[in-house]
Amino acid sequence: MPHEPNSLSTGYDTPILKTPQPRSGISTPSRSFADISFSDILDQVRDVMKHHKHEKESEAHQLFRQAPGHKPKGLPQLVNPEEETVPGIEHPGSTGVIYCSDRAMANGFSYSSSHEWSNLGQGAPEVGPIPGAPERPTSIPMPEDSLEYAPTTGVKALREAVANLYNHTYRQGKASQYTFENVCIVPGGRSGLSRVAAVIGDVYTSYQIPDYTAYDQVLSAFKRLVPVPTALDPKTKYKLDIEQTKRDIHTQGLQVILASNPRNPTGQVIRGRDLKELVSLGKEGTTVILDEFYSWYIYPDRNEDYGKSISAAKYVEDVDENWRLPGWRVCWVVGPKNLVTALSQSGSFLDGGANHPMQLAAVPLLDPARVAIEKVSLQKHFKMKRDHVLARLHELHLDVEIPPTSTFYIWLNLEKLPAPLNDGLTFFEELLKEKTIVIPGIFFDINPSHRRNLFNSPCHHFVRLSFGPSLEVLDRGVDAIAAVLKKAKKSGMQAFGHSYKKSLELSPIDGPVHV
Repeated sequence: MPHEPNSLSTGYDTPILKTPQPRSGISTPSRSFADISFSDILDQVRDVMKHHKHEKESEAHQLFRQAPGHKPKGLPQLVNPEEETVPGIEHPGSTGVIYCSDRAMANGFSYSSSHEWSNLGQGAPEVGPIPGAPERPTSIPMPEDSLEYAPTTGVKALREAVANLYNHTYRQGKASQYTFENVCIVPGGRSGLSRVAAVIGDVYTSYQIPDYTAYDQVLSAFKRLVPVPTALDPKTKYKLDIEQTKRDIHTQGLQVILASNPRNPTGQVIRGRDLKELVSLGKEGTTVILDEFYSWYIYPDRNEDYGKSISAAKYVEDVDENWRLPGWRVCWVVGPKNLVTALSQSGSFLDGGANHPMQLAAVPLLDPARVAIEKVSLQKHFKMKRDHVLARLHELHLDVEIPPTSTFYIWLNLEKLPAPLNDGLTFFEELLKEKTIVIPGIFFDINPSHRRNLFNSPCHHFVRLSFGPSLEVLDRGVDAIAAVLKKAKKSGMQAFGHSYKKSLELSPIDGPVHV
């Protein structure tokens, strides 16, 4: 992409030093290298370095640090004396979606005007009808007994339906089968993670970078878990090295392994022999916790593979979001019976259990015949959207180095763009001006203490794009990306990296919010 005369880059690749241009309007002959003073070169070097050195020199990064809970842990926390403080209360830090929503609202986003925006940060699939899928529920029955509290493990009928679906899908021909006692119904995925974290003792817990943003808050809020990170390598397509994990178990004393599979945000998946070996670590005294939220979002190359899904349940020897209804907040944990009883206890003080009428309404949706149709339609539709977005990004010379084979996320590397657009936070802030939301990559750098210089994060140059929304929303979002790149080509980089709205300015009518 061409730049204006004083630009320090010839394209989206490598910054270079250029001969300084004369500052008067008089035409002068170009100077030889010998004519360039040392101070000229030093000024240009400093100009290049200022975009790459430290987060303190970036307005977008300072906005991030100013958000409650985002300062480095273990360091003195400065308190705004104008704010009311509550003794003993500490902000745990927001997940990526929450922070990005708050920043979007500071730029004019509201749920009443959401149709004017493109939310590519959306961590949920579109919920409307899609080709070939069964009809969406439009109403639910509410028998009188459903108005009572449900058990913290969930209603028995839904637990039985989950166990039956897992046995039908993953455990045919196996002697050991799941029963309702192996299933705990929880009010959403985060609630399930919190319940699990609450029953884990003082142990070393292995996690990977990048991974699901909520793990950051889970690992920092539940102090008994001692987090031990492993950085996944893009050169191996973010593959978890099972042999290295085995060595880490013995050398570091790991007792818990936490991972999403399929993997958020990279869109990769552990399957086959690797998944079998990962599950087998449980027999060696290590607890393996796999977050399988995207287990249906698998995109096969062969037609005969449509309808297949991924789960560790296939490889368990002894057992002792996929319906596109995220607003129902009905999820489950499948595991040994003694885990389920422990989760029942933690649920009694954490969340109180899932919505009773919604649990009953979910039972018929788990019929294996209906599920088979749902899976095929979902995979074909979301694969079409994935391919559409990848093709449009290719037209913008934003090729995705490791295309997703699962989930509904694209892990986009911005490194080849000129600074400051080549870091996720600044790219995110610039897209907000175009009414488009993405998630900066640093939110997937699971860094519970927040101590690392953000510029040193392995996720710093990335953003996560969701192709969960409808095709219309996706096109608006890619159009916004194209507009930012066009502006960079036309006006150079001086227009970027500054002038961001600090907070939502309330009108006199809105006033403050009281709870």
